[in-house]
Amino acid sequence: MTSDRLNTAVLNANMTELKKLGMNGKELGKFTLPPALFGVEVNEHVLYEYVRNYLANQRQGTSSVKSRSTMSGGGKKPWRQKGSGRARAGTNTSPVWVGGGRAFGPKPRDYSYSIPAKVKRLALKCALSAKAKEDSIYLLDSLTLESPKTKEMVKIIKDLGLDEKKCTLVLGNMDKNISLSVRNITHVRPRLAANLNAYDLIDSEAVVFTQDALTKLIEALGEA
Repeated sequence: MTSDRLNTAVLNANMTELKKLGMNGKELGKFTLPPALFGVEVNEHVLYEYVRNYLANQRQGTSSVKSRSTMSGGGKKPWRQKGSGRARAGTNTSPVWVGGGRAFGPKPRDYSYSIPAKVKRLALKCALSAKAKEDSIYLLDSLTLESPKTKEMVKIIKDLGLDEKKCTLVLGNMDKNISLSVRNITHVRPRLAANLNAYDLIDSEAVVFTQDALTKLIEALGEA
């Protein structure tokens, strides 16, 4: 086998064919996923670093407690220093007293930090590849609703066989009818292709792309 044929064979082996489905769950054709986006080696450490960063950036950091200096009270010494037989006490706001201030308690702080854009990009590719290997990616030819109908959206999800799975629905553009129809379905969350991140994928049992969403994602990542 020549080198060109060998390279072609390796490339085809890494290709992932995806069934293109209609809203009724019936197959309409095939779509080949680019291996540079859906066939990379999954780097678990990169995914760990991304998830750690994502969760840290979600923290509000508003926890706050009072220390002995910010408690109301104190003032007069509870009892004299000597002669009572009890331990020395200078203030009733001491952390060792019930109802006193807290020692080294949490104060408002910023937990967020940044990681390189290359790491975020690689984490997204790893998450997409992991879902592709698990056969957890679904492709809808189109998704349109004439009016907001949760019942219709539930039927679409059921026809795909995902009525009991936690799903991320990736859209090219946020359609009002779709967003209103899906907001009461607790196990389905809509996301725009432009805002898709690795955490959404990892935290899902299935990922449903519309055709335009998948095309936009591939173009945005430059893996067409």
